[in-house]
Amino acid sequence: VQLVESGGGLVQPGGSLRLSCAASGFTFSRYHMSWVRQAPGKGLEWVSDINSGGGSTYYADSVKGRFTISRDNAKNTLYLQMNSLKPEDTALYYCARDGGYEYDYWGQGTQVTVSS
Repeated sequence: VQLVESGGGLVQPGGSLRLSCAASGFTFSRYHMSWVRQAPGKGLEWVSDINSGGGSTYYADSVKGRFTISRDNAKNTLYLQMNSLKPEDTALYYCARDGGYEYDYWGQGTQVTVSS
């Protein structure tokens, strides 16, 4: 199993970024997937979930209305569209596979920095 995030970078407040997570080594379409972030000096924070088919999505209150999770099961890829970014969104963003009872696989993370 491999999860590889990309798309992070430095962006000004109010800007946008689109994160991607390329999955391999398992049947991507069978698993719920999540985005989780970790801000500097803080613990892990759940950001968003999407079910296996992509029809149901869930968001933390802190990102609701600004972030959109999606997936392309034909391309084995998970996405996170982030709009209206704020400095408090600065974090290392991970995609994670929902193994049922826990996140059983994680990517290496992609850094998002929101600063002027």
